[in-house]
Amino acid sequence: MKFSPVAFVIALIPVCAWAVPELKRGPYLQLPTPNSMVIRWRTDSPVGGIVRYGPSLSSLTNLSTHAGQLTDHVVELTRLVPGTRYFYSIGWGKDGWFSPSTNSYSFTTPPPVGTEKPTRIWVVGDPGTANAGQFRVRDAFYRWTGPRTPDLWLMLGDNAYPSGTDAEYGRAVFDAYSWILSQTPLWPTLGNHDAQSANSPTQSGVYYDVFTLPTLGQCGGLASGTEAYYSFDYADIHFICLDSQDTDRSKEGSMAAWLRADLESTARNWVVCYFHHPPYTKGSHDSDSTKDSGARMSEMRENILPILEQGGVDLVLTGHSHSYERSFLIDGHYGTSASFGTTMVKNRGNGRVDGNGSYHKLPGSMPHGGAIYVVAGSSGQISGGPLNHPAMFLSLNQLGSLVLDVNGSVLDAKFLNDSGEVLDYFTVQKSPSAAPRLRGSSSTSLFLPISQVSESQGRSSRLKRPWLGSQVYSQATEAESKVGSTSLDRTHGS
Repeated sequence: MKFSPVAFVIALIPVCAWAVPELKRGPYLQLPTPNSMVIRWRTDSPVGGIVRYGPSLSSLTNLSTHAGQLTDHVVELTRLVPGTRYFYSIGWGKDGWFSPSTNSYSFTTPPPVGTEKPTRIWVVGDPGTANAGQFRVRDAFYRWTGPRTPDLWLMLGDNAYPSGTDAEYGRAVFDAYSWILSQTPLWPTLGNHDAQSANSPTQSGVYYDVFTLPTLGQCGGLASGTEAYYSFDYADIHFICLDSQDTDRSKEGSMAAWLRADLESTARNWVVCYFHHPPYTKGSHDSDSTKDSGARMSEMRENILPILEQGGVDLVLTGHSHSYERSFLIDGHYGTSASFGTTMVKNRGNGRVDGNGSYHKLPGSMPHGGAIYVVAGSSGQISGGPLNHPAMFLSLNQLGSLVLDVNGSVLDAKFLNDSGEVLDYFTVQKSPSAAPRLRGSSSTSLFLPISQVSESQGRSSRLKRPWLGSQVYSQATEAESKVGSTSLDRTHGS
C-alpha cells in the first residue's frame, strides 16, 4: 500500500473537530406542571440529549436525558417543586454543553393548581410574518414588561406564514422568540396557514412535530386524547385551546362533547378559551359570511359558543382578522351581526376602572354570566376592514399584542401597540355582590342601546356612545394615538 502524507495528516485530526453538534433551535419550554417541565431543542446532527438543572447557576446538580441519538430533543424534568425557579443548561454526550446566548436559561414552575397567584399572560395572534412589524410588537412587549417575565404565553394561530413549514416556523417562531421561549412555556393553537403543513385528524405535520401538547390531562383539565384541542390549569385559571381549523366543529362532534365535559369538570375561578377563527369580526374577515373561511367563524359561533357560555367562560381570544377588536360583556349572540340586540349585553360600559367601572361577575364559572371576546390578530400585520361589528366596544387597525394580568378575583387586560402604548384596557372583577351601577348613569339597567358607526367623508369617523360622549377614531397614520381618541384605520389593507 502506497503511503499518503495527506491521508496521514487527516487521520491525525481529532474526530471531535467536526463532530461537535450545532444548536439549531431552542431551547423551548413545553408541557409545564407544578412538578415537571419538558425542554425541547434541535441540533444539526443526531446526538444524545441531556439537561443539567438546579436552583442556582452554581448548583446544576440534577440531570435528565432522553434515549437514543436524535436531532429533535425532548427531555422531561420531573420531581420539581411548585412555584420554584430553576436554572438549566442543555447539551449532548457526557461533557458537551451549549452556552446560552444570555446569562442563563431558567424557568419557574407553575404554582399548585387552585392557588391564587399574580399571573401574567402574553397573547400574540397571527404573529408569524417574520417581518419588522412582528419584531416591533415583540420588542414593545419586552420593553413594557421589563424584568416581569410572563408566566405563560398564548399563540392564536397563523404562527408561521405563509404555509406553516418547518423553515417558516424556524424564522417566525423559534428565531423570532428565542429568548422568551427559553424562559416561558408557550401554548399554541392551529391556524389556517399552519394547517397547510399539518393535519389535525392524524396529528401529523409540522405543527404537531414541533410542539408537545397535553392529550391526557397532564397539565390539568380533562384528557382530550389529541393535541388538536386540549386544556390546562395555571394557578386558579383554566385555559381551553380549541381547533377551529381542522377539527369537526359540529354540536355533536368529539370536540364539542369533550368541551362540555371539560367545562363541567373544572373548579377554577377563571375560564379563558382561545382558538383561531373569531365568532365576531368585521376586520380582514367577516364573521357574518359563510363563504369566508369555509364558514368556520359562523360554525364556532353557532355550535361552540353556546357550550362555552353555558360553561361560564370569562374571556375568548381569537385571531384570523388582522386587527384588534374587543367586545362589551355579552352573552347569547349566536347569529349574524344584524341580530345583535340589547338583551345580549350584560354590561354596557367600557370596563375601565377609571371610566364606567370594571365589568363584574359572580365567582366561579357561572352559566351565562357574560364574556369578553377579543380578536387579537395584529401581532404580525394589519389588514384593515370596516371594523364595525356592533358587539365590539372598540376596534383598532393597529399592530400589537394583548397582556392579561390575573390576581385573585381581578383580571386586567391591556392592548399594547408596536410602540408600547396602551390603546385599550379593561378589568373584570369577580365578587359575590351584585354588579354596581354604571358611573355617570342614573339608570340601573346594564343593557346597551346599540349605537352605529357613522361613515365620514374625511379621515375619521365618529362613534357616539351616550355614556361616554363622542369619541373620534382617526386613521392609523395619525401621529398621535390615545385612548378616547384612538387610532383606527377604516380602509382595507392588503
